[in-house]
Amino acid sequence: MWVKVCGIRDRQTARDVAEFGADAIGLNFYSRSPRSVTANEAREISNVLPSEVTKVGVFVNHAISDVESLVTECRLDIVQLHGDETSTYFAELQRRLPETQFIRAWRMSSDGLAGLKIFLDECHQNEVRLAGCLVDAHVAGVFGGSGKTVPWKQLATEYRRDEWPPLILAGGLTPDNIAEAISSVQPWGVDVASGVESAPGVKDQGLVRQFLENARNT
Repeated sequence: MWVKVCGIRDRQTARDVAEFGADAIGLNFYSRSPRSVTANEAREISNVLPSEVTKVGVFVNHAISDVESLVTECRLDIVQLHGDETSTYFAELQRRLPETQFIRAWRMSSDGLAGLKIFLDECHQNEVRLAGCLVDAHVAGVFGGSGKTVPWKQLATEYRRDEWPPLILAGGLTPDNIAEAISSVQPWGVDVASGVESAPGVKDQGLVRQFLENARNT
């Protein structure tokens, strides 16, 4: 089970999360998020991480040139896009950053995954290669980190695992519900942010440890 802890804001937390065994950490560049980091902070965090921990940059409707610069400056391995970016946006980023992988974050509502299917069909037409699809809860005006869960059973039923990129489950995951979430959805990976915090943007060591342990043991 691939586990990403998102919204890391300082070097010590990054070291701790890496030591606890996370596969990836998320660096959030969306300035309106309580988990956002500056380019300087992200670069410092990146410099203290061991090479085996994947560095994921989280972006929301950024200019392509800004994403390109931050990937290079902060040595990011994956770009995760949470906004309204189109398949042509992805295609241009892919052209500029051929060594970088890409994750599409999708906010799922009760309407299901019909919109995701359309987007992935467009990606196929534009020869966009996605390393994964991260499915989060749809909350009006919020681009992730809401603490709300997705409809797990509906997601498990509608997600086309044989055709679509690896499924990464997000949205309201905590140490208490991660076992049930994994059992219900059977994702390739999971992503947590607010569910392991003592306050917005502040990771709790005990919660991070417990989340990782429960995710691995499921």
